[in-house]
Amino acid sequence: MKFKALDLTLASMFVGLMAIGANITSFVPFMVIGGVPITLQTFFAILAGVILGSRLGAISMIVYALVGLVGVPVFAQFSAGFSILISPTFGFILSFLPTAYVAGKMVEKHRTLSAFIMASLAGLVINYVFGTNWMYFAYKFWAAAPEGFTYKMAWLWMVAPLPKDIILAVFAGMMGHRLEKTVLSKSSFKHLRKAA
Repeated sequence: MKFKALDLTLASMFVGLMAIGANITSFVPFMVIGGVPITLQTFFAILAGVILGSRLGAISMIVYALVGLVGVPVFAQFSAGFSILISPTFGFILSFLPTAYVAGKMVEKHRTLSAFIMASLAGLVINYVFGTNWMYFAYKFWAAAPEGFTYKMAWLWMVAPLPKDIILAVFAGMMGHRLEKTVLSKSSFKHLRKAA
């Protein structure tokens, strides 16, 4: 697997964007519902997939997760370290990899605006299904679950960020498509991706 300097730069950029998106709640702490911070991570994970493609988008998400696990405070609320592995919200971090990969894979096959939007929404579904199920099992088996916690409650917690995430997913698809038709089409990045 060979990467050029531009690939590494773009992947690094998305690692930085993920860190920024993760820590919006540090400035607005009331945006935490049921222990789940409302962040822009899903938006940037989807955008990484539709802009960088499946392979590089997924790699950027792996790097983001590894940077946080080794101790750099890039996760939500500036958290980091291996202790995050047992956090109820770690499933959302893990989900960013398949989110970016699937969104990227879908737009590699079809480059229309509707394909970009559908790819973004598919990425969002993966993020929610993976993250919410991890959260449920974490609370049930190793984390201190709130009183009366149920599977239905886990999904009810996700209702609050859902409208925001749907809007941002659609926006990510539109933005990715727009960049594909303007900036990326005029740059060497598009040709480098085809040659890889």
